[in-house]
Amino acid sequence: MVGNRLSFFAALYKVNEQPKVGMWLLYITIVILAVIVYKLGFAKKLPLGKSAIVYFFLVIGCTILTFFAVFLPVAEGLVVAALILIIYKIRLRQAKKQQTEGEKEGI
Repeated sequence: MVGNRLSFFAALYKVNEQPKVGMWLLYITIVILAVIVYKLGFAKKLPLGKSAIVYFFLVIGCTILTFFAVFLPVAEGLVVAALILIIYKIRLRQAKKQQTEGEKEGI
């Protein structure tokens, strides 16, 4: 049975029962998660035109990922990557804050 093999998000959005709506919801979820992961881990300051090109190809790539995400844990992997990057950014910010506080006390 196909319903037993769906990934978590595909089952959540009931891709097997409502394919059109479910696939659109899965696609939107993957695009949002991919943008978050990109911004947290890889984004650099780029001019507006270059950023538009990067996001355009990111959205195109997410189209392909959506088809894989029906049976493979693509969205779930993006959630894990986003959580890891969020934790990393928080720890990095805390370390920088402690370092600047230590420099102020040393002066």
